[in-house]
Amino acid sequence: MDSVIPNSACTLRLCHAVLGALAVALLAGCASAPPVPHTLEADPQLGLPAVHTTAQDRRGRFREIFCAVLEARKDVLPDHRDCDLALTRFEPEPAGTGERIELGPAPRKLTLLFVPGVGWDCFADWLAMEETIPRHLGQFGFGMRTVPIAGLGSSAANATRIRDSVLAMPRDGVGPDLVLLGYSKGAVDIQVSLARHPEIHHRVAAVVSLAGVIGGSPLADEMRDDELDMLQYFPGARCAPVDGGVMKDIRPATRRAWLGSHPLPPGIAYYSLITVPAPGQVSLLLRSSYKTLARRDANNDSQVILADQYLPGSALLGFLNADHWAVAVPIARTHGVFGTLLVNRNAYPREALYEAFMRLIAEDLLRADTRLAR
Repeated sequence: MDSVIPNSACTLRLCHAVLGALAVALLAGCASAPPVPHTLEADPQLGLPAVHTTAQDRRGRFREIFCAVLEARKDVLPDHRDCDLALTRFEPEPAGTGERIELGPAPRKLTLLFVPGVGWDCFADWLAMEETIPRHLGQFGFGMRTVPIAGLGSSAANATRIRDSVLAMPRDGVGPDLVLLGYSKGAVDIQVSLARHPEIHHRVAAVVSLAGVIGGSPLADEMRDDELDMLQYFPGARCAPVDGGVMKDIRPATRRAWLGSHPLPPGIAYYSLITVPAPGQVSLLLRSSYKTLARRDANNDSQVILADQYLPGSALLGFLNADHWAVAVPIARTHGVFGTLLVNRNAYPREALYEAFMRLIAEDLLRADTRLAR
């Protein structure tokens, strides 16, 4: 359900979860099993009809690009995985296009604005986030910045922060030049910002939902906002107190009602990246919430069920063989002991992932520009 340590029934009760998981880890040993391929069969009950249309199922092309990036960068980027271990294959998956894959300078200038989720600013100092993704993207002409959302703020409050960040960005070119990446609740905050602030539409070329809580999370029904207040007292936390809307914003009933009355604004390209790990790829600290959600649907990332991560009307790029934290939060890189014992499935080729989806988006936009110029 969200970004850093604050999340889910398991992580809101952080002290109990950490102590319990630590005991299990010490008993079980610290060895981390290697990733394994994960394949799912098509299930008509998943509720993703739009995913299977020809125009919106882009998994074949994304797999081509991601595999090419992984292979080309395997000796220079951390946490390398073979492509079949990085992506969950959900059958039937369309074949790739066979088109040329450019791995040099970006064909179109774009800046990625990363919108994180719940509690990000509470834990930013503790995480000691490295700037590896912006540095990597910058080599190819892609920019990247993080939007300073309120980690314990409502989507309405963060919608304004997103608007301000978008309008403050210098323009480099004529057309839309920004890609908004919403991680977890950040994807919801982006939706609300686009609905409330149409003045930013002309700057936004694309929106990507990464493990987004698009349809809400059943875990949010078990939590109250005041339970999150403890997070502001985490050592080094820089987050303001809860403003009263966090949990409500990501409850399934709230999200269903909102989606039913707020169609996506036209003129923007939309994409979904969904996390659905093999059971052995869920970190120890997240296994309790994974098992809780598995009572409803085993295809979940420990915070959000697979079907609830899909942004209706978007192009599906891929299913990632990673739990909710692994695709955005490099805990294991900056906290080795904690990563070894508790967040022990956190290694994921994030730099390659971000490069791959930015290249696909640039390719799509360049193709659209060409059509318009004819």
